[in-house]
Amino acid sequence: MKTGPKNLITDVPGLRVGNAQNDTLKSGATVVLAEAPFTASVHVMGGAPGTRETDLLAPDKTVVAVDALVLSGGSAYGLDACSGVMDGLRMAGRGFVVGDAVIPLVPGAILFDLLNGGEKDWEENPYHALGRKAYDSASTDFDLGTIGAGTGALTAMLKGGLGSASLELPDGTMVGALVAANPVGSVTTPGDRYFYAAPFEMGPEFGGLGPDPASGLGLTLENRKAEAMSLRENTTIAIIATDAALTKAQCQRVAVAAHDGIGRATVPAHTPFDGDLVFALSTGSAPESDVTLIGHAASLCLARAIARAVYAATPAPNDLLPCWNGNTP
Repeated sequence: MKTGPKNLITDVPGLRVGNAQNDTLKSGATVVLAEAPFTASVHVMGGAPGTRETDLLAPDKTVVAVDALVLSGGSAYGLDACSGVMDGLRMAGRGFVVGDAVIPLVPGAILFDLLNGGEKDWEENPYHALGRKAYDSASTDFDLGTIGAGTGALTAMLKGGLGSASLELPDGTMVGALVAANPVGSVTTPGDRYFYAAPFEMGPEFGGLGPDPASGLGLTLENRKAEAMSLRENTTIAIIATDAALTKAQCQRVAVAAHDGIGRATVPAHTPFDGDLVFALSTGSAPESDVTLIGHAASLCLARAIARAVYAATPAPNDLLPCWNGNTP
């Protein structure tokens, strides 16, 4: 396996990613779109998820495909970013047709960033507009770090952010991951220099420092975020994509497997105070491929994407936590 040309989820042909953020709010939204509706499913392993329209992604539900997937900050307020994306899709004539009605199907998930130092005293929920702005900005190229749904994200010890990574399988199948990393746990080992995901790094994509040479890692759980706020402001939300033709049931299995990537990159993971969730989508533009290998590649991409999110985070006024690049000589 090798990384895709961009090392982004948009290495999967036909996908675009849009981001929008408000730096004063310290929050934002991210959308994944395709040229046509796509098959998708989801798996939740955190104890505190926030979601919209995820029930229809179960394999036994009648909806075959959806039009977009949204990741957003803002806790429950952020679910309104899906409505902004729906507006854009409706104007483009995209959606599920029922008689004369067209209904865009836009599942979404949110992370909690309401206590991160940003100004949250709005009179009108800002996430609808952020969702529409993210939709309008969708492209095959996008930045990582303090952007989109990752704008206000925080890990246990450092700023989190938006991350992405990709792999091309031996048969040409593309697999990519997109993540907004805001976990209870730490993405770096004690000392904040080395990444837990280092064994899976491809080249110097998050610094190239290699694994921490120390042993006995994970026995202490320092948490600057808990000291600044509490343990309840968290969640890692992600999207896995492939061009291989998969059913909804197969997408769900890929989403399950991809959660290993959260566990490889974050310590601890899947806590009662995380809403850890992974969507998995198939554009179906390529032939069927080995679902086991796709799930494995998804977990590797997600681990790397989480580290890349933290690696790329940039400082901003009123930050509660430092950035990784501020702690490395």
